[in-house]
Amino acid sequence: MIKVAVSGAAGRMGGRVITAVKEDEALELSGALERPLHPSLGMDAGFAAGCGALGVPIIDDLNALVKGCDVLIDFSAPTVSLKNLEVCGLNGKAMVIGSTGFSPGDKALAMELARSIPVVLAPNMSVGVNVVFKVLADVARILGDDFDVEIVEAHHKMKKDAPSGTAVRMGEVVAAALGRDYNKAANFHREGICGERTREEIGMQTIRGGDIVGDHTVYFIGMGERIEITHRAHTRDMFSRGAVRAAKWVVNQKPGWYDMQDVLGLR
Repeated sequence: MIKVAVSGAAGRMGGRVITAVKEDEALELSGALERPLHPSLGMDAGFAAGCGALGVPIIDDLNALVKGCDVLIDFSAPTVSLKNLEVCGLNGKAMVIGSTGFSPGDKALAMELARSIPVVLAPNMSVGVNVVFKVLADVARILGDDFDVEIVEAHHKMKKDAPSGTAVRMGEVVAAALGRDYNKAANFHREGICGERTREEIGMQTIRGGDIVGDHTVYFIGMGERIEITHRAHTRDMFSRGAVRAAKWVVNQKPGWYDMQDVLGLR
């Protein structure tokens, strides 16, 4: 039985992860973490998640949480994830990170902290999205520079970062396949007299509103034709199922930095 702890246990994703852990016979919820003074502290994690009592209270003691688990699943924020990663590294515990909004500096620090433990970090844990990543690379290589690339993503109005981590990863995948530097090619803003579109740029557009779980479309636009590759998330359960799949995989890996492409064998 693999012992799983969940960070951000009272959040939207935390609750779905806890439910997914409960439903998997190979896993046991060993701990649930929330920030100090959170109103859910002391509550049974199962009740907070809406899946029934599990006998695991929500706590704010990160060190105690990590010591009792084999792997920590974290859907929170970059600053929290980095702190959790540091403690997991000191205790030799694996980690699965689904947080988004990491800066290049955050990613570099995370990779340094992950040198002693196995870590899966993915902006999107969905199996379907990760298949799309692979397809995008193939399509971009085949089409080359003759097709313009635009990426449009839509999420609920509560999402704090933009563009989404998934959209950024899509841009990175396409840019790499085309031999471009994503950080130079990405165009996040067009307004007024901004000039003609360059061949190298990758447009990144963001929509926020209502309760959209997550929609992503990549447009490959040529002269007289276009290809649209779209993924739509209907519930958060696909993310939680992917995180659980990653947790079961990562505990058997050597220390290092992995993503869902590794978990799914798509390399």
